[in-house]
Amino acid sequence: MTITWYGNQSDSEACRFGPLAVVVPLLERMDVVSIINRHLPADPQADFDYGTTLSLLMAARLFGPRSLSNIPEWAKQTGADILWNMPPEKMNDDRLGRALDAFFTQRHSILANLALYVSREFNVPLNELHYDPTHLLFEGEYEQAQPREEVIDRSGKKEIVRSDEQLSPAHIAKGRATDDAPKGSLMVHVGLCTHVDECGPLPLFGHTVDGNQNGRTAIDEQLGLLRKHLKPKQLTMISDRGTFSVGHLLRLKDEGGCSAICSAPWGEFRELFDKHRKTLTWQRATYLSIEQQRRRNTHSLLPQEHYDLAVLPHTLQDDATHREIACRVIFVFSTADQKVVRKQRQKQIKQIREGLEKTQKNVSRGGPYSDPDSVARRVARLVADKDAAQYFSWEMIKLTKRQQNHLPPPARGCRCATHRFEFTFDDNACRAAEQYDGYSLVVTTVPASRATADVVFTKFKQQNYSEQVNRNLKGPLAVRPVFLHTPERVESLVFLLIAVLMLYYLLQRLYRQTVPEDAPAKEHRTTTRTILEAFSNYTLLIHHHRLGREVQPTRLTTQQREILQQLGFSTPAQILSQRLPRPPT
Repeated sequence: MTITWYGNQSDSEACRFGPLAVVVPLLERMDVVSIINRHLPADPQADFDYGTTLSLLMAARLFGPRSLSNIPEWAKQTGADILWNMPPEKMNDDRLGRALDAFFTQRHSILANLALYVSREFNVPLNELHYDPTHLLFEGEYEQAQPREEVIDRSGKKEIVRSDEQLSPAHIAKGRATDDAPKGSLMVHVGLCTHVDECGPLPLFGHTVDGNQNGRTAIDEQLGLLRKHLKPKQLTMISDRGTFSVGHLLRLKDEGGCSAICSAPWGEFRELFDKHRKTLTWQRATYLSIEQQRRRNTHSLLPQEHYDLAVLPHTLQDDATHREIACRVIFVFSTADQKVVRKQRQKQIKQIREGLEKTQKNVSRGGPYSDPDSVARRVARLVADKDAAQYFSWEMIKLTKRQQNHLPPPARGCRCATHRFEFTFDDNACRAAEQYDGYSLVVTTVPASRATADVVFTKFKQQNYSEQVNRNLKGPLAVRPVFLHTPERVESLVFLLIAVLMLYYLLQRLYRQTVPEDAPAKEHRTTTRTILEAFSNYTLLIHHHRLGREVQPTRLTTQQREILQQLGFSTPAQILSQRLPRPPT
């Protein structure tokens, strides 16, 4: 039996070292400080080089999101000031801001060199990248934000790709309204290039785009920057329909026969589908979501959904240049999507019908806002952003004097009705639309000799991982909202966080690569968040003496020690013993 007793008060301090136990060796393994310093030589009069300052900022973001002004207090509480040998009072806004200003001038080059280092040291190929843009919201006026020059200058004989100090920051502008961005929101777009394999996603490169630009511009600029900085060979870019254009396919082809896998808007290919529908040969896709795999493995009674594929060789023409390119159009039918679309359509039809019936009753009794202009505004709000609105038509019919005289006396708060509201529902149009439910398509220029349609579709479905990466850019790293003073510093912080995101996913990749094959499935899906949380309670003890501070690491738990061993990282005790001198004798 263990006896527990109360001891005297201690002068020692507990320092919440926590996730720094894995963040510090990860930054060392990635050679972050050296890579930054090679691009940003230190000012001889500066107390600290840019690599040290920016790596501190990266560590702070990996530890947990916080503003620049809160980093000194964080460093004092976690012991980061000890590891970086930088007093908290030196971690002021001005120093961090100047480091971001310097980083801006080499932002593309530094990010690319980190990606190349990862590719070389951790055997990550750059020949297949998923691209997915997302938006970042901003607060404040940002009056200094201005439209910038084109990233790619095609006006001369030789194409020029601007980057680093040659390129001004992305224009913080009003973009298209989305679910989480009200109309008039200030934003920029960030596109990430992500490698995906059995170990999950790994973001490697990225770029910012003006807030009022679209996906086609974004992927064009990103391809130009990839060619300039990463120089991948036999690249295959995988992206969603917002980036699709024949021009994009041609640009990839011109780059030494690079390829694309891209979903495309159904409306642009519906006529092609109708023309060949009866002759298409459908085959069951091998791809299944994790949930569908589970249902089959457990013989679940829940619906077992699937995908069917049909391939059609086709030639596309670019309207601007009239150039042609051969491709494969892979038509996809999803049983799950069919159910979702039909359920959503019926839900919208019900909402619109109920709303129109209420309007009809209000107009018939001469209720408030029953005049033609008010009714038009009410119906516009009712059908806004609803695809099912196309099946309804309505009109306000003016009543004759005789018809008005036959109406009953108006109720209290109403007036004598002057119009009749009528609406119709086009059932035939609704049934015609149902024949396309569950269908979508993927266009690819990858030769059939290199990848079957089934393989191409599986690669495209891995795009979900790229979308997950974008969510984590806004989630654990909390890149938004942003409150920096200048567009240049905003852009620098975004690029720095792309680098942090690379480290974030590299950590779980390193862990997963060392998991034994016969380990439980949960172990193979270990995430960076799980790893960081395992060290959340790890502390250092600080003893104050007349000559200074003594730092004493505490004992690791079994789980913490096993994680560090699996990652091949040094323990906190080993790190501190290498960085700090022994006590004076």
